[in-house]
Amino acid sequence: MARMASPQGFEDKVAFVWKVADTLRGTFRQHEYGQVMLPLLVLRRMDAVLVDTKPAVLAKAKTFETIAAPQAMMLKKVAGQRFYNISRFTFTSLLSDDKALAENLSNYIRGLSNDAYVVMEAYNLDDKIARMDRAGILYRVLADFADLDLRPSVVSNEAMGYIFEDLLRRFSEMSNETAGEHYTPREVIRLMVELLVGGEAHRELVESPLPVRTVYDPAAGTGGMLMTAMEHMRALNPETEVKVYGQELNDETWAIAQSDLMMQDIDPKQMRNGNSLTQDAFGGEHFDFILANPPYGVNWAGYAAPIKEEHAKQGMNGRFGAGLPRSSDGSLLFLQHMLSKMKPTGSRVSIVLSGSPLFSGAADSGESRIRQWILENDWLEGIVALPDQMFYNTGISTYVWILTNDKADADRGLVKLVDARAMGTKMRKSLGDKRKELTADAIAEIGRLYGGALDEADDDARVKVLPREAFGFQRITVERPMRRRWEVTAEAVADAPFDVFAPLAGQRFETEKALLAEADAIAKLTAAQRKKFATACAVADPDAPIVTKKGQAEPDPDLRDAENVPLPDGWFSLDPDAREAALRETAEAHLESEIRPYVPDAWIDHTKTKIGVEIPFTRQFYVYEPPRPVEEIAAEIRDLETQIQGWMKDLGL
Repeated sequence: MARMASPQGFEDKVAFVWKVADTLRGTFRQHEYGQVMLPLLVLRRMDAVLVDTKPAVLAKAKTFETIAAPQAMMLKKVAGQRFYNISRFTFTSLLSDDKALAENLSNYIRGLSNDAYVVMEAYNLDDKIARMDRAGILYRVLADFADLDLRPSVVSNEAMGYIFEDLLRRFSEMSNETAGEHYTPREVIRLMVELLVGGEAHRELVESPLPVRTVYDPAAGTGGMLMTAMEHMRALNPETEVKVYGQELNDETWAIAQSDLMMQDIDPKQMRNGNSLTQDAFGGEHFDFILANPPYGVNWAGYAAPIKEEHAKQGMNGRFGAGLPRSSDGSLLFLQHMLSKMKPTGSRVSIVLSGSPLFSGAADSGESRIRQWILENDWLEGIVALPDQMFYNTGISTYVWILTNDKADADRGLVKLVDARAMGTKMRKSLGDKRKELTADAIAEIGRLYGGALDEADDDARVKVLPREAFGFQRITVERPMRRRWEVTAEAVADAPFDVFAPLAGQRFETEKALLAEADAIAKLTAAQRKKFATACAVADPDAPIVTKKGQAEPDPDLRDAENVPLPDGWFSLDPDAREAALRETAEAHLESEIRPYVPDAWIDHTKTKIGVEIPFTRQFYVYEPPRPVEEIAAEIRDLETQIQGWMKDLGL
């Protein structure tokens, strides 16, 4: 099988930086190592990118009395980058004066153009420089970094992405960060992009003479997804102009993504810092392709107020009108946010989610309503189940959802499921919790199965194509009549004020009315006391008469039950009135065929019916495996007993 080739200049650079990090021992705690190494790595990369044009930039800067916006633009042009540095120092020349190294390094950083300086500010590097200087390790660390050749001709942008992400993973493990702080392996990103830019989207991209596509990631991390999507589209059509946009909450990873964009001549304003759910940096903007791997199982209670306010005040005009999931997992909030970023038509969405968003929440819960809303709009194109142990910091099962507001005619009303759980290849060397990978062949095979799902479903057990109604159900409430007789027991008349009815002990009554008539003849009770006494005397009896109220049978709460009934065929396409009638008809048919043969007096309370939507992915691909024959198991047990007896004999027991 063809493996995904990692870019050259990747693993050796990671190992180098990891070794340099050991220099920090004693001066910094382990959880702080990344806060020092990563900004220095960014700074070294910037220096390597600028080194060839540095003399020309300095010469041009000397002609300016001040550097305002026009001058900054000219310096960027001379540098050939979105940023520049007017400090007289380079990373190497800084080492010529070890006495003033800390001061010169700080001046070197302040020599960066404003966009680049903002990136470095996010790391709060000045304090760390001072600490290294006081500890006498600043020179050693900078000298090591100066030996690290990060010129673009040696280390590609893709390789830099790998370096940053691998180091982020390692440093996060050292600091015991939660499994939600994960990073997406590049082969998973390639699969997501393959599925995202497939079918009609692929044809339009390839055939268009001058295509322009916008790509957005609301949980951008280091920008790996955006860069991979851009590279993929440009490979399909070199004339493609790809505009990438992202937002990232973590300051450090945002800074890395920001610097990566600048070094690829992309406007750094297209990568914003902040929480996409509470501070939408691209409010009112819409995109062609939207993809993300949001954190799994992250509790959003700490920033719930603005989300709940938007949900309450804006409803369906806002991002979260469909519903709010439980506070323990904000994955479906991200999905709603991403769907709000679709253009009126033609947008495609790809998101990696854990298993929970598939089925969490009961009927009519926030999660269920969100899933129903998605199916109502027929946006869910398909889901691909990934192998486990695919991610660096978590081994849980994951799924790629593909959604679009421009389904092909043949796909309308249908959802494609592809089971790729067995298509992972064990890695020669694990990376954290990541023990499996997707080879290039596996990605191609998954893409083939997904793209041809309508044809493959009949012949390949790894593919299912189901109508969207298959994921919905109505939760019906089945009632049975209350049957009661009334018997005055010793316990019922043991305490005041009911002790006056002791003469009635042992008597039975067919109705509550008859019981209370006898009680009234002995003593007068308040309405509350009458009810309490009648309840104390009530006895459930399947042979007793049915209790009625206003001529209608009273339901017995102790016999109440609930069942899930599949939605009628084509239910999502019906108007509201027709839906109600179809639900009732389907429920009543279920009652007659599945319930009344065993419970003849049952009925359905249609006022309590709730709609639920879940996607039981694994259930769709369940294959029954019969248990092994008893004889085979018994023989195995006898063999084990014989072995144990032999061991005990050898031990003299």
